[in-house]
Amino acid sequence: MSEQALIEIRELSKSFVSAVGKIDVLRGIRLQICAGERVAVVGTSGAGKTTLLHILGGLDHPTTGEILFEGGDIFSLRGPALDAFRNRTVGFVFQFHQLLPEFSALENVMMPLLIGGMARPEAAEKASGILQEVGLGHRLTHKPGALSGGEQQRVAIARALIREPRLLLADEPTGNLDSRTSDEIMALLNQMHQSRGLTIVIVTHNSALAQSLDRVLRIEDGQLAADNLN
Repeated sequence: MSEQALIEIRELSKSFVSAVGKIDVLRGIRLQICAGERVAVVGTSGAGKTTLLHILGGLDHPTTGEILFEGGDIFSLRGPALDAFRNRTVGFVFQFHQLLPEFSALENVMMPLLIGGMARPEAAEKASGILQEVGLGHRLTHKPGALSGGEQQRVAIARALIREPRLLLADEPTGNLDSRTSDEIMALLNQMHQSRGLTIVIVTHNSALAQSLDRVLRIEDGQLAADNLN
């Protein structure tokens, strides 16, 4: 592993057994991601991009292979230890926000802290601060249904970053947004990247977004087809 690599993926494969037989979703992926990189993952639908993202974040397990984070295999961790690594180290942003509709923006962002045992006043103060940071200080009490798509994604980003992860994984974070709002969300992610020293991996079909990042990985038929620096 290179000295600068934060993440190393070694011979990663993922397969499923279905009624029609074995389906290979990922096959022999090998790559390294350095601390602070902004990496786009592109490819056709069904190529394995989201599966790769989920395995990187410990949400899914590989069939074979290893994911090393600072030299340690994350899947050598089990149960609560893997949960603790994921909660402490990784933030997730999804295409459809996954906000809880019955709770306000502030409460949605507080939720990971409350689940982690932080006292409510402290969690509220911290969540309010990060919502101010993403430009939603005036929307703290609004529920998701009263927010625009771009505002909902800002809440989702704030929630992903509330526990100060080092790795941010985003699956089509601009997929449901118009071009202007997409640009605003990408500018926000770049701002968070710089201010928080994040390493970011983004699955996207947006070629302009992909080309704006440091590096583009192309996944086709479950394999790493290209790895290009921008």
